Amino acid sequence: MSSNYLTDAINIKSYSLSEADKIVLMYSREKGLMRGVAKGSKKMKSKLGGRMEMLVANKLMLYRGKNLDTICQAEALNTFNNLRTDMDKMVYAMYMSEIVTNFGSEDDPNSEEIYDLLYKALAQMSLAKNLVEILLCVMRFQLKMMRVCGYELQLKNCIRCNCEFTKQSEYGILSLEKGGMQCAQCAIEGSVGGGIKFPEKLRAFLFALSVSNFDEKTYYDEKANEKVSIYCFSLLKKYVALHCSKQFKTIKMIV
Repeated sequence: MSSNYLTDAINIKSYSLSEADKIVLMYSREKGLMRGVAKGSKKMKSKLGGRMEMLVANKLMLYRGKNLDTICQAEALNTFNNLRTDMDKMVYAMYMSEIVTNFGSEDDPNSEEIYDLLYKALAQMSLAKNLVEILLCVMRFQLKMMRVCGYELQLKNCIRCNCEFTKQSEYGILSLEKGGMQCAQCAIEGSVGGGIKFPEKLRAFLFALSVSNFDEKTYYDEKANEKVSIYCFSLLKKYVALHCSKQFKTIKMIV
């Protein structure tokens, strides 16, 4: 087996190893969560320097080591520069990367799908013009990421009777603990305990986000305002945290 290998990876965070070197935590398209030593990357004239910054996507060549692999070469695929000029973008991007860290694993069987989700989300967020567009991007990521991880929020059919939601109903009951919506009829019957009264328009909004692409503008995207986006994001933030055994450090920094 060759000692060198190639992979595409997005930098999540780094740790100081020595005066000149650091360890970079990355999410790789081929290997999931991984760590690599970036030798000399803290030096001013290092070829790796800027490419080892947080939230940069690289094509890497690594050398297999006994404990940690060493990053030999890095070719930047996308630096997502616009994230670094906007504090809101940067904080929400860090939140998305923390979701990947908390739910991802080494040799992750879903590595390709998760890498592509994070890459597309960061690329789209870098183009966002306001907080609403930032939140729309994050919510798409939350919904899609939870589906990949086996915790899809059921928004198409009632979680009890399995009927498909229609615009005829004005509301349903959203239960984060039960993982989805129950229809108005089931809500009247009290078949699922707990939950909150949730308007049909918001259900349709979240469902549209869950099935649309990051660069796609749906009818509901156009109608979304800051108040609605913050409310729905806060619900999804709770849902993500509900299914994660680890604490989110970025939660205190976001709405």
